[in-house]
Amino acid sequence: MFEYNGIGKLPPEILKEGVLRYSGAPRPEVLVGPGLGEDAALIRWEGAPYLVAASDPVVGAIHGAGRLLVHINANDVACKGGDPAWFIVTLIVPAREGLACVRRVMEEVHSACGLLGIAVVGGHTELTDRYDHPVVVGTMMGPSRWDLRADNIREGDVVLVTKHVGLEGMSIIAHDRPDLLSFLSEGELEDVRSWQNDLSVLKEARLLRDLARYMHDPTEGGLAGGLLEIRDSCGLGIVFNDDSVPLSPLTKKAAEKIGFDPLHLISSGVLVAVLAPDKVDTALKRLSDENVPASVIGRFLAPRGQEKCKSDAHEELWRILDLT
Repeated sequence: MFEYNGIGKLPPEILKEGVLRYSGAPRPEVLVGPGLGEDAALIRWEGAPYLVAASDPVVGAIHGAGRLLVHINANDVACKGGDPAWFIVTLIVPAREGLACVRRVMEEVHSACGLLGIAVVGGHTELTDRYDHPVVVGTMMGPSRWDLRADNIREGDVVLVTKHVGLEGMSIIAHDRPDLLSFLSEGELEDVRSWQNDLSVLKEARLLRDLARYMHDPTEGGLAGGLLEIRDSCGLGIVFNDDSVPLSPLTKKAAEKIGFDPLHLISSGVLVAVLAPDKVDTALKRLSDENVPASVIGRFLAPRGQEKCKSDAHEELWRILDLT
């Protein structure tokens, strides 16, 4: 890779070799993708009534930040019934971390997008002396045929979740602060690290999007924060059973040893789906047939005043990562 010690936008030769080559999957509708002198992407639009767009940063992870950036943004599009297709990346890196950091993140973005069939269509990359940590932001877009929103939720609707709660937060801790998990065996620690491969909800979202009234990827604030956000948005009450929430024994052990609430641990990779009661059996069978673990954990109630309460959306990961 070229050497470069400057500040600001990267020179053309650096962009060509270290950024623009990492363009994810080729897609025929992308007429103009990322390139020198191109200010925006040009995409042929056809075949679906809606365009879904979502944008999220990565702020809590170091290891695998590029892969995580793709998944959290793709998940948001998938939760609206969309197929993630086009990705824009903004990457501002401290000069002291240099091009090695740029290349590492972009290689991860390229790999994750390639696996999911997503094209990287543009963005911005520069080195700076104004920040101590990388600023990594993604914007994902994709077509959808489904209109999924919180306004669709009705009294009596059922809350279903996939996989196990806290898997993203636990994976971040295992990669970036393994010292905090010293009570786990090496094999258990590797199991938790492998959860980074389970952060996509595209599979289950595609299985459920024609059945669900609404879907959500509980990121910061975890499952509890996500459910309270949905409650506030739809105006109904909600009840869920803590004992029904799927938790890995390793997450339970960590919560006891470190002292945190796993229901407030960042949980990308877990899909929350709200379904009419008569759709639940079909949903569970589809998921089971595709080996996606799922649990019914609660339901929506008539408003009882709790929807006016202040939501507790605190995130446990930040406190955990600050432990010494």
